Amino acid sequence: MNPLITTSSFNLKIIFGGRFLWFLLTSFLLFAYFVCSSLWKGELPTDEMMYSHLFFPALLLVFYPATFGIQNDADNRILEILFGIPGYMYKVWLARLVLIYMIVFVMLIVYSLVAYILVFPVSPLDMAYRLMYPVLFMGGLAFYFSTVTRNGNATALLIIILGIGIIFLRDSFLRDTMWDISLNPYRLPDDIHPVIWSSTVMKNRLFLIIGALVTTLLALLNLQKRENFI
Repeated sequence: MNPLITTSSFNLKIIFGGRFLWFLLTSFLLFAYFVCSSLWKGELPTDEMMYSHLFFPALLLVFYPATFGIQNDADNRILEILFGIPGYMYKVWLARLVLIYMIVFVMLIVYSLVAYILVFPVSPLDMAYRLMYPVLFMGGLAFYFSTVTRNGNATALLIIILGIGIIFLRDSFLRDTMWDISLNPYRLPDDIHPVIWSSTVMKNRLFLIIGALVTTLLALLNLQKRENFI
């Protein structure tokens, strides 16, 4: 078998730990519930609505592997082996993060295709592409916290608390600004000029990408401190 395929398969088993399927199922059911609820209320299906209904399921897909990855390594007793690999943090975890994001991107395309066939003719590739910005941001943030706490449950708690804080701030003054993590690029507010809105969307994407890069870099730097993990 191809060594690349073998290595990828091994890493995926470690990352998802057999529980990713439950998160995948929960994510899809959550998406189906949101869509069915909107249709039941008589709301007109639009790209804006589909993005909104896919947002939380998308974050749920990246939540488990990014949050529990370090703990899964510890539970499987391979952390010491991994730290023995030169450039461990770059060779192993960067490859894992790429695999995680690739899988999430593919699943978002599948979700969008289901919506295209059953509900509304969205563009699956475009929808998945736009959703990957908050996915990358949340994935990097969860990965960083996991290297700080070194415990999946503690990381999950921090992410939930942070999420509640973000929701509060969004409702207070972050809504429809470049700092709004859940900003819907398909939505054009009535009180904002299209040109200004387009600029806001671009700045928001830049903010999310920079946030993802910074948190991922900080996480990789934390992984240099071998004594904290072994």
